[in-house]
Amino acid sequence: MTLRDPRSPSVVVLLADGARPDTLAAAVDAGELPAIASMRREGSSHTITSVFPSVTGPAYTPFLHGRHPGPIGLPALRWFDRARKTRSWPHGARSYVGIGGLSIDDDVAPHADTIFTHSGGNVGSLACFNRGLLPSERLGRSAGFLLSLLGTHLRGDVARWHQIDRELGDEAAHRIARDCTPFAFCAFTGPDKSSHADGHDAPSVRAALRTVDDTVAALRADAERAGRWDRMHLWIVSDHGHSPVHQHEDLAQVVADWGPRVLAHPWVYGRRPDVAVMVSGNAMAHLYVGLADRPRARLGWPALTAKWQWMAERLLDRPSVDLLLLPIDAQGCEIRTRTRGTARVSAANGRYSYHPIDGDPLGIGEQHALDAQDAWDVTSSSDYPDALVQLAALAATPRAGDLVISAARDWDLRSRWEPIPHRSTHGALLREHMLVPLVTNHPIARRPLRTVDVMPSALSALGLPVPDGLDGQSFY
Repeated sequence: MTLRDPRSPSVVVLLADGARPDTLAAAVDAGELPAIASMRREGSSHTITSVFPSVTGPAYTPFLHGRHPGPIGLPALRWFDRARKTRSWPHGARSYVGIGGLSIDDDVAPHADTIFTHSGGNVGSLACFNRGLLPSERLGRSAGFLLSLLGTHLRGDVARWHQIDRELGDEAAHRIARDCTPFAFCAFTGPDKSSHADGHDAPSVRAALRTVDDTVAALRADAERAGRWDRMHLWIVSDHGHSPVHQHEDLAQVVADWGPRVLAHPWVYGRRPDVAVMVSGNAMAHLYVGLADRPRARLGWPALTAKWQWMAERLLDRPSVDLLLLPIDAQGCEIRTRTRGTARVSAANGRYSYHPIDGDPLGIGEQHALDAQDAWDVTSSSDYPDALVQLAALAATPRAGDLVISAARDWDLRSRWEPIPHRSTHGALLREHMLVPLVTNHPIARRPLRTVDVMPSALSALGLPVPDGLDGQSFY
């Protein structure tokens, strides 16, 4: 253990997984979260946008890598490796649920450093990503603990998830106080697990948020006692929101009923599959087509139209499908809807354009060469906040599916295999899934827009240089 100067700045990021801005605000307004209420009163509170897919794992990349997930190799929670380089067996299928989560650091592009590599001392709790994080800095990474996490997941044991949050929150607060840790990232899974089981505004979600509040209170008491509260930057964030779901589509079975041989989790051992159906969240999915008869690279939708147009048309007939996204090349993506027409999103040199073809799927009108802030502004009040930037990022990854689905409200795309029967879902480009809270204990200098703003802001707060290539901007 290295003792650090308590006068040095520190940053603590507490991630309330799956917490909606309105759910958090309602609990604060009701007096249930007094420590976070003090933060909001003395500092600032904002609603910002997450990333697409809005699902745990990929949606942690902004906080720790400072980047959108697709371009650095994480197109979703589940995806298919056409090249068979990252996941050669079985059949190129990748899932970060369960033991596959141990491979997530290896799947991220080598150039994408984490903030852990820069800060000079860390605490990481359920961080998903551990690149640059020393074994001694990781909480809950023993083999026994990981096995217990897997058992908790498979049992759908929400009460145990709450207990894990309390245990790790207490341990994180102790370590941060003891070591004067420069940077800490601590995730709390209880809000997400409770939302899936009971709905985003259920009493169990409020209970999970109280655990986050208790951790805030402990951190503040320790920091004030040590005279370093004014140098501690404490932020509450979330990776995605939630929305109610009442209708569950078994997308893999639907596609199989149309005739193709389908590969889908959890059973990924079929012979010579034609289509891989990779569902995440469970309100989005990547579909990879022609697996048995094509090069191991994404061809782009125009090259697939003749053989697979029928699938696009059938998918759009499903009430579960809101947006059908067809990556064309590294700069563009076509958007199709059942009733609102077709459009194209394109990006070049950091500028974003939206071209309606025979309708206006996003409801924002034609847009030309917008910078990242204007692209956020023009979509922020729409049903699909930050859609231009997020769809361009999706198109930029060769690991994206040939067809990508963002589910309709009230639907998700995986009716079987979930240990917690979902009453609430996420993963889509929908407003309820994309909007997340950011609460800071001190005022900030600039309005934050996206979760990718958090990492450069943390580096700025620590007095460290911000590396080139990050997707966000510091709000200091």
